[in-house]
Amino acid sequence: MKGGILPAKRRWKGLVIAVLGLVLLSLLVPLVFLLGLHNGFHSSGYTTPQHSSASVGLRIYGRHGTPKIENQSEDDESTHVDDLMQRLEPTFPKDFGENIVVGKAENKTAGFPLLDGLPKERLGVNSTGVGDLATTKQSTGVGDLAKAKQSTGVGDLAKAKQSTGVGDLAKKKQSTGVGDLGKKKQSTDVGSTPGATENIRDIDEGEKLCELKFGSYCLWRRNHKEKVNDFTVRKMKDLLYVARAYYPSIAKLPALDKLSHEMKQNIQDFERVLSVTTVDKDLPPLIDQKLPKMEAVIAQAKACRVDCSNVDKKFRQLVDLTEDEATFHMRQSAFLYQLAVQTMPKSHHCLSMRLTVEYFRDPPPDIDQSLAERHLNPDLHHFVIFSSNVLASSAVINSTVTHAKESENQVFHVVTDRQNYFAMKLWFSRNKYMEATVEVLNIEDHKLENNKASTSIHLSLPEEYRVSFHKVDGPPTTEYLSVFSHSHYLLPEIFPSLKKVVVLDDDIIVQRDLSVLWGINMDGKVNGAVQCCSVRLIQLQKLFADKRLDETSCAWMSGLNVIDLVRWKEQDISGRYLKLVTEMNSEEAVALRASLLAFQGELYALDDKWVLSGLGHNYGVDIETVKNARVLHYNGNMKPWLELGIRDYTVSWRKFLNQENQFLSDCNIN
Repeated sequence: MKGGILPAKRRWKGLVIAVLGLVLLSLLVPLVFLLGLHNGFHSSGYTTPQHSSASVGLRIYGRHGTPKIENQSEDDESTHVDDLMQRLEPTFPKDFGENIVVGKAENKTAGFPLLDGLPKERLGVNSTGVGDLATTKQSTGVGDLAKAKQSTGVGDLAKAKQSTGVGDLAKKKQSTGVGDLGKKKQSTDVGSTPGATENIRDIDEGEKLCELKFGSYCLWRRNHKEKVNDFTVRKMKDLLYVARAYYPSIAKLPALDKLSHEMKQNIQDFERVLSVTTVDKDLPPLIDQKLPKMEAVIAQAKACRVDCSNVDKKFRQLVDLTEDEATFHMRQSAFLYQLAVQTMPKSHHCLSMRLTVEYFRDPPPDIDQSLAERHLNPDLHHFVIFSSNVLASSAVINSTVTHAKESENQVFHVVTDRQNYFAMKLWFSRNKYMEATVEVLNIEDHKLENNKASTSIHLSLPEEYRVSFHKVDGPPTTEYLSVFSHSHYLLPEIFPSLKKVVVLDDDIIVQRDLSVLWGINMDGKVNGAVQCCSVRLIQLQKLFADKRLDETSCAWMSGLNVIDLVRWKEQDISGRYLKLVTEMNSEEAVALRASLLAFQGELYALDDKWVLSGLGHNYGVDIETVKNARVLHYNGNMKPWLELGIRDYTVSWRKFLNQENQFLSDCNIN
């Protein structure tokens, strides 16, 4: 028996030793890990340019010329800490960027079809892709280096793309720093000092670059800046900024543990307050006691002997993060702006739906024979409007007949799509426009000779583009153009019995009698339009590849166009346009390129006084000039029916709405 017990005791002793060894290891391993993390944390203030996560994509250290540190052990430690921080830090959800990506959807209500690859200002001159919004990661640990990941192009939001060669449509991405975009105008006298003159020149160039990237958003932002009066919040942010820069260096010194703990506590208090407060009135009542404490702590930190290069590095990292956050918020703001100008207002959607429902509940009577004959009578003055907006087309017609000497000679043809046809039909049947006649046509119901029966026809509205030019001795210049869309080239087939028509965009207001347009001798030309000679075809040579261009030809604008349909058919403008579209080796700005070439040599220049353009993006137009203009053209993003419309100019549009109409009252349109 005893001989069998001895081996059992030996085995028992071996197990005890093994357990004791495991317990000892379980105590030592966490201790080693904690010591390693502690050392890594204290070395975060000494991260090198190569391993600093804040320099990813921004190259802030290269920009400031920070010297390299050759301590390989510190490099390894900071890399280890960066990896840990990246895993432990809170980040945006994975689908954050995807939720706000501007796709290639098209909205013709107030938009710019830059969404179908065309740099049109209807959906945002610049097609900014919000998907590249900078994913800003904020650090939770005090003094830790916040990870800021930035996309390479600053102007992703409206896809503001810049042209590198003269005449290229704003379609090439530019990666200029945000600092150029955020420059504010100063009230310094230009003639005071040479430095002031240079400063204002830099500010103007920064605004031009901003417009190049984000389009009319920059114009809107510049005119809607609010003066910041929350000085306490701003002071708290400044103090927090300085404290974060000094904290890593203070925390590395064991003799200053008390100061380090106090500074950390103050930083956390400030972060907690600023995370829920943005204005002075929302600050907690005890904030006046916290400010002196933070100032005292920062004063003590400045008095300590620390390595200035480390503090300098931390400052630069914070500058990097701040610039990245500014970029993020600018893109986010530009995206919301684009969303606002692309989306049909809820009140307008309400109107369209109510009119459609009312049409099927109480259909309007059939048109009588006399009115049908007027629609086909070539001796009358015929106006054509391509539109999907009930109120916009109504304002155009109302303003035209109001200033007409003989409204009984006017016939308006509103060409729309199936979705808006019934709302349009009911609206124009119940609203009278003096003695004028209004016909509503559904373009999708027309059987065109050159189209197969199975081919569907869709409405496309006038297309708007932003064209930017670079100057060797100055900032880039930007012009806004609007041209015919594909639907306009169906005019001869939609109106085969008419000889001459005036095509009106739905974003214009007429302030003079237009009957004189029918007496103009166009010298055999097809299209009478206002020219934009600040943009010449030869300047757009890169868009047309090997096409031969007339050096004297200017770009032209839609909005008000006198069309000779007889000459159109003789010159086969529609066939010429379709051929050009087929030959285009790129889908970029197809409508612009094909339209400019199709009417080359067939353009009659109307007097520039006929149309005042730019009221949808230009804040600098004099009010008296607006009042005296013959035709107002609200080309640009800020259409007059939107809340973002320029208020000084929308007055001229709103006065042609019937505010007493019951449908407008029900949908809160005022």
